[in-house]
Amino acid sequence: MFPPDNVWNKRVDSLPVRSDSTTLISSIGLNSVLHPDFSSTAWNGGLGYGIPYNVVDSSTPKSPVSFYYPDESDAGPYPIPANPLIEGGSDRHLLMWDTQACYLYEIYDASKSGTTWNGGSGAIWDLRSNALRPDGWTSADAAGLPILPGLIRYPEVATGAILHAIRFTAPNTRNTHIYPARHDASSLTGAQYPPMGLRVRLKASVNISSFGPNARVILTALKTYGMILADNGSPWYITGAPDPRWNDDELHALQSLTGSSFEVVDTTNFR
Repeated sequence: MFPPDNVWNKRVDSLPVRSDSTTLISSIGLNSVLHPDFSSTAWNGGLGYGIPYNVVDSSTPKSPVSFYYPDESDAGPYPIPANPLIEGGSDRHLLMWDTQACYLYEIYDASKSGTTWNGGSGAIWDLRSNALRPDGWTSADAAGLPILPGLIRYPEVATGAILHAIRFTAPNTRNTHIYPARHDASSLTGAQYPPMGLRVRLKASVNISSFGPNARVILTALKTYGMILADNGSPWYITGAPDPRWNDDELHALQSLTGSSFEVVDTTNFR
């Protein structure tokens, strides 16, 4: 559905486990719980908890954006609605999905001063291409990847299947990145710390039959496509889009799983 297809939409359920899987899992948090970083709960002026996205088209006016990391940002302009949905908290991600022209526009730390839009960094993705960012470049995310393709969205869960990897965060990362990541955001050098782009999956042995139907869809995706380390943050936070149709009690049940339920996938030959 979203490119780069060779990043998000490849299955990892048959790939081998990395030899340092136990070390990396322990570094992220062996006993830390899996946390759905999204819900139906209204906050931040009515927005749900999570990263929202805006659907735009050719009629949406485009605005220039002033970036404080311009060298690794796409200049734009960006199709920003009059009252866009922006992630709450400090990251303030602003995502715009042009379903008509097949482009994705993403901004980190978006804000508006008067009539001028500002941001930390920004990326524009041609959804007809599988091209990645230049190696070493950030995007609107620390790993230099698009955000929207890794979000858990209610409409896809309602169809009964998530057909892509899921974005997640870890508290301490290494000052390096592996495919498919293009960027890292750390000064830590220890081999125990996970690099950006790390692919982790839920162990096949984990019994998910007791979870609710939507939670089972999420967990099945974590077994089949896994999750990609995309940013620094709390351990095992998987990212989704807010939606009033989420059953928060069902999502909360995911926290019965901990880091010990996961393993790191060996993606050495994964291209």
